[in-house]
Amino acid sequence: MIFDFTMKTIAMIPARYDASRFPGKLMMTLGDAPVIVQTYRATLNTGLFDDVFVVTESKLIFDTIVSHGGKALMSKLDHQSGSDRIAEAVQDMDVDLVVNVQGDEPFTEKKSLQKLIASFHQDSRKEIDLASLMVKISDPKEIQNPNTVKVITDQRGLAIYFSRHPIPFSRDNSSETQFFKHKGVYAFRKQALLDFQKLQPQMLELSEKIECLRFIEHGRKIQMLETDVLGVEIDTPEDLEEAQKLWKSNKLS
Repeated sequence: MIFDFTMKTIAMIPARYDASRFPGKLMMTLGDAPVIVQTYRATLNTGLFDDVFVVTESKLIFDTIVSHGGKALMSKLDHQSGSDRIAEAVQDMDVDLVVNVQGDEPFTEKKSLQKLIASFHQDSRKEIDLASLMVKISDPKEIQNPNTVKVITDQRGLAIYFSRHPIPFSRDNSSETQFFKHKGVYAFRKQALLDFQKLQPQMLELSEKIECLRFIEHGRKIQMLETDVLGVEIDTPEDLEEAQKLWKSNKLS
């Protein structure tokens, strides 16, 4: 895998304290530190980035990251999405690629992020503005779960649509129908991220509460890359319990 080391790449972790489904989840304890600290550490430990920042409106989260030796930036309160939040933060930074890592994914790992970044290094014509990850799922409960965002793509891997409903609809209940979960990790060229912030949210994004629909509604392209790493996202107290069990088993193995 060839990387252009002149392409400065940073990771931004947007961190909002008052998450709608599970307020305060980023400050819940996982192992020896809060979830947001573990996510920061995992992202930093991949060794893929020139710099890693947590971007937050919360003084509590800011102080927590700094007290654990991390880097944090304060942002405005009124952002529509995590990508809007990090767009504010990178405006005056000298960077080429910005990877948006979700703050509730403390098991963030190198393999998937490396694949995401590599797609830009292989894009000699600079046709990709935004890339993201998807993973195949087959559990009927997860397919039906509205907290699991599903994505469908064309033959080139470009996103057609994202939804909290199961897509595609399998009219004949075919066993050949494949479902993909969207992993909320994005890699932007800096200008594409700044453009994203200027685009007005439209009906689909506001309805589904899925930020990448803004790009699709405005006619932009999203390159999807398949990964086999499912990971753990902490959206509910039940997810946190599962994460704590996995964290403990990983430390004991």
